[in-house]
Amino acid sequence: MSSTSTKARSTHKNQSTDGSVPKIVINTRPIARAAPLTNHLRAAGFTVVEIPMLTLRPRPTTGDDLALMRAWLAGEYKALVIISPTAATSGLNVWQSLVHSEHDDSSYAQPDNKAANIASEALVAPSQIIAVGQATATALTQANIDAANYQVRQPEVANNEGMLAMPEIERLQAGDKLLIWRGLGGRRLLVDTLQARGVHIDSIAWYKRTMPTEAMTQYQQWQKDFFVCNQTTNTTPKQAKPIVVVSSGAAFEHWTSIVQGAREKMSEPKRSNDIMTDARDNLPLTLADFSYVVLGERLANMVAAQRLSYWRVEDLAPDTILSAITTNT
Repeated sequence: MSSTSTKARSTHKNQSTDGSVPKIVINTRPIARAAPLTNHLRAAGFTVVEIPMLTLRPRPTTGDDLALMRAWLAGEYKALVIISPTAATSGLNVWQSLVHSEHDDSSYAQPDNKAANIASEALVAPSQIIAVGQATATALTQANIDAANYQVRQPEVANNEGMLAMPEIERLQAGDKLLIWRGLGGRRLLVDTLQARGVHIDSIAWYKRTMPTEAMTQYQQWQKDFFVCNQTTNTTPKQAKPIVVVSSGAAFEHWTSIVQGAREKMSEPKRSNDIMTDARDNLPLTLADFSYVVLGERLANMVAAQRLSYWRVEDLAPDTILSAITTNT
C-alpha cells in the first residue's frame, strides 16, 4: 500500500486456539523505515498497525551547507557523525557532486567518458566517519568510499551514550571540530556534552521531520476498528492495551497531538460522514490507554513526565523491541 494511503496499514490475526487476542503494536516509524520491525513483529504473532508519526522531507542545500562540506573535505574536522540513513544518502550525494565539480575544468578525459571516470572514482574520506546504527552504516558501505585511511565506525550501542563511549569521540578535546549530518532537531546529548568539553560542533540538517498529513485519519480509522473489535461478548475476550513504538521526541509530540485531537473530534456533534460516527458510544482513548516502547533516556523522560507506562530500549533493532514487549507483557 502506498505511503499516501489514508488508511492505517495493519494485519488482522485470527484469534489463537486458546481464545486470546493477539497484542496490538502501533509502529510509528517513518514509512521508509517501518517494514523490518513490522515484519518481525507480525512473524512473532502480533497484530501490527503502521501509523507513521514522521515524514522526512529534504531541505534545500544552502551555501553554508556547501561551505561546511568543503571545510570537511579540506580536513578541518576530526570526525564526521552521521545520524541516519537519510542523512547518509543526502550527504553522500552532495559529497559526490563536490567531487564532480572539482573535475569540471579538467582535461584528462573527453566529455563522453568523463562522467563514467568520475563515477567510478572512490570517495576519499578526510576524517573518521561514525554511523549511528546499522542501517546508516549500510547506506555508507554501499557507496564507493576509499577505506584505506578511515573506515566507517559504529558505536556498540546505537544512541548518544554509545557514541560518547567511542574512542574517536572520547579523544576529542577543546579546540577540535566535529561535523554532524542529521535531520533538523534531535540528539542534543552528544552535542551538549562535547560543547561543554570545548569541542566545536557544526552540523548540516539535510532534512526535516514533519507530521504526515494522513496521520489523523489513519489514527481515527484504527481507533474505530479497535472499538469494534473490543466489544466484549461471550466468545471474544477484551483486547489488551495497545503498545506504541516511538523512536523520537518529535514522533511522540505528534502522537500526543493526534490522540488529543481525536478525543476533541469525538466530542463534536455527530455528522453522517464522520469516520468516528459508529464509535460515538465509546470513550475516546487517552495517552494512558497505551503502553510505550521508547528509544533512549531523553524520550523515556518525556513519557515518564506524563506518568505513562513505558519500556525503554537502547536501539531500534527488531529483536530488541520484540524482547522488550515479550519480557514486559
